[in-house]
Amino acid sequence: MDPKDFVTSSYGVRMPRIIYGTAWKKERTAALVEQAIGLGFRGIDTAGQPKHYNEAGVGDGVAACLHRGMDRSELYLQSKFSPLSGQDPMQVPYDPNAGLGSQVAQSFQTSLKNLQTPYLDCLVLHSPLASRQSTMEAWQAMELIFHSGGAKQLGISNCYDPRQFELLYQEAEVKPAVIQNRFYAETGYDRAIRAFCREHRIIYQSFWTLTANPTVLAHPALQMLSMKYQRSAAQIFLRYLSQIGIIPLTGTTSERHMHEDLAIFDFELASDECEAVERLLW
Repeated sequence: MDPKDFVTSSYGVRMPRIIYGTAWKKERTAALVEQAIGLGFRGIDTAGQPKHYNEAGVGDGVAACLHRGMDRSELYLQSKFSPLSGQDPMQVPYDPNAGLGSQVAQSFQTSLKNLQTPYLDCLVLHSPLASRQSTMEAWQAMELIFHSGGAKQLGISNCYDPRQFELLYQEAEVKPAVIQNRFYAETGYDRAIRAFCREHRIIYQSFWTLTANPTVLAHPALQMLSMKYQRSAAQIFLRYLSQIGIIPLTGTTSERHMHEDLAIFDFELASDECEAVERLLW
């Protein structure tokens, strides 16, 4: 990826403007991560949640690239603490009977071991917990990891209530640098949350970006842009998102689609074209 294809967060962390997501890859994870990095991806998203992620496989894929001469500093590695409610009881990566703060610390150490790295570029709370108090307890445990140098910045995922997100921001000592949410119509595309992000220099990451939006991708306005630029509808939509400051995740297992996803920075939509796509999201 070219230097222009990166942004710098409010914590000074260099982040690629598109990230490879690793959920649901199972035994293919290591090979797909190695392939994605080999083709040019420099951001990898995973989670300490064996139910949906093979985090150790991610680590093996990363290690294979590092062994060929790539430096760890060239990669943005992001993992998550997944609360007990989101875990398979038979595969919890921490002591389920420990206190919440200890669970966060244990999960983080497991992630470092899995990923074969001394630090994370971002540690994400996979979702708010059942109560505001529990959410803040988990966040404060993550703050200890940040202060120790174990994570360069913190974030939260699957947080769709603007007020809940704003309260976290207000109460946190270490403010969230990232929020990662599904990007789809049922939440109004998180318009209020994205406005808050712009105001406070928080980076919004989108997942389920293509799968959840078949109507948008098939719309004549997007299809016309696809024809004009000789790009797929998916490339037009991802490029639009990157131009309005969203970092999309892509979890494709197709080499062709990996190439296409990385190629979204090879062209630029005009402002009126971005406005035309924006109208599809209302």
